[in-house]
Amino acid sequence: MKTVLSDLDGILLRIGKYETKRELIKDALRALLRAKPELRRDVAVELYTKKEVSLSRAAEICGMNVEDFKELLNDRGIKISVPGIPVEEIDNEVERILEAV
Repeated sequence: MKTVLSDLDGILLRIGKYETKRELIKDALRALLRAKPELRRDVAVELYTKKEVSLSRAAEICGMNVEDFKELLNDRGIKISVPGIPVEEIDNEVERILEAV
């Protein structure tokens, strides 16, 4: 059974609210992350544990200060690591990734 929600992307594209499906998805993901801060925290922790962002950048992504983010990591049993590459390179790569989403 087809519902309005199952064709929502097509409707929004057809009425010109978004030029591309990619633009619509990007906007939807941003809205989702704004509405659900716990998802932002999960994304920040994942990026940090995969060494895709620095500790300070991960804290910024989830809207926490560094000390609170360290506590979050500790609560989740995640050890804080010191990256072997310059933090600026990691942060630049994160910016590129976030722009692509």
